[in-house]
Amino acid sequence: MRIIRKKGWELPERLVTDETVFLNRRRFMQGAGAVAGAGLVGGGLGAGLSDMAMAAQDPSAGLYPVPRNPEYKVSRPITPEETATTYNNFYEFGSHKRISSAAQALPIRPWEIAIQGEVEKPFKIGIDELLKKMPLEERVYRLRCVEAWSMVIPWSGFPMKALLDLAKPLGKAKYVKMQTFMNADVARGQRQHWYPWPYTEGLTIKEAAHDLTFMVTGMYGKPVPRQNGAPLRLAVPWKYGFKSVKSIVLFEFTDQRPTTFWEEIAPSEYGFWANVNPDVPHPRWSQETEEVIGTDKRIPTQIYNGYGDYVADLYKGMEGERLFM
Repeated sequence: MRIIRKKGWELPERLVTDETVFLNRRRFMQGAGAVAGAGLVGGGLGAGLSDMAMAAQDPSAGLYPVPRNPEYKVSRPITPEETATTYNNFYEFGSHKRISSAAQALPIRPWEIAIQGEVEKPFKIGIDELLKKMPLEERVYRLRCVEAWSMVIPWSGFPMKALLDLAKPLGKAKYVKMQTFMNADVARGQRQHWYPWPYTEGLTIKEAAHDLTFMVTGMYGKPVPRQNGAPLRLAVPWKYGFKSVKSIVLFEFTDQRPTTFWEEIAPSEYGFWANVNPDVPHPRWSQETEEVIGTDKRIPTQIYNGYGDYVADLYKGMEGERLFM
């Protein structure tokens, strides 16, 4: 007798958009492209764009939607697309949530990604070449911001483990440092020199190789919009959202733990690990509950954002570390 163990991230099928809906939407948009291509909805790239217009914005548009991986689900409804693409943190374009229009200035082609540091052979690769090498799939993940709000998003992309296989880090590599683009001509927030640009984040190699760690290239069956981190961002669903660095141009493998963007700005408030824990408050607010964006609800926060059964073992024997903020 086969015993099926329900996983902590599972979402009832009735709450996940069926693949046929995505395909039907694509056919409809092809037939109505002249009308639907009028522009952006709420500044969200891909929200309201025809296939032709979307392809002009992002040549990877034809890759989506990608097959959904049924292993990755959660027990809450998916956040509406317009909400998730118009309520964003991206300090490169401003410190408020409505940066989606400003983010459209970011050029996403050509986009080159550097792999360097403790690897067999450093190299650079364009985003479209990288996409050809990676096994694309869709996963539904919780997203929990350190500001005590949350969403549920259907990300498209590939496991970070596949990127590690391509990079071939050496045994001495203990961490992977990631950095976003640097272009103050279009990202006005980068003109604020009191911030330690470019945005830098990091994971241990073990965290990077974990099954849940995901490199995002799309969402809602389309390429990921600029305001959400185009063309390549990170998703680590058991950590606070600021760990999920956007618009990545560098992966550096190193034996030294990197100092991350928010850790450098306010080390007493934002640590390297940033794992979600309702029992560890931020110095300026509680983390016991979270606002579900797009609703009027607050719900209890879960340890490791509900993924504890699958990631807690990563931190065994690390009781002396500040794991949760």
